[in-house]
Amino acid sequence: MLAGLIMDFGGVLTDGDGRLLAAVDALRRNGIRAAVLSNADSVDVEPTRFDAVVLAGRLSYGKPDIRVYLHTADELHLTPEQCVFVDDVRAFVQGAVRAGMVGVHHRDVETTLAELTV
Repeated sequence: MLAGLIMDFGGVLTDGDGRLLAAVDALRRNGIRAAVLSNADSVDVEPTRFDAVVLAGRLSYGKPDIRVYLHTADELHLTPEQCVFVDDVRAFVQGAVRAGMVGVHHRDVETTLAELTV
């Protein structure tokens, strides 16, 4: 059962007109924990909008290293199997799947929203 949503920042949350951020808000209102996972050193997000912001640029490992997905699930106090990971880079989605998460390859806002069934 989905308990956590982990989204890439650049190329995913920056895509479109804010509908993905609105989806995050809706999911959180329904008890789903949400995180940003980025390989960057910093991202421009409202920290209160997410339960965790993991910046792999500040760690010694990043996507697609399995450790970064496990770290992010741990930050949400969830197992990887309880999480869905969304990224526009297929190799990063595959890394999340190897870690035990459900992976969604973001191509456009409509498709991602449909996959998340928001």
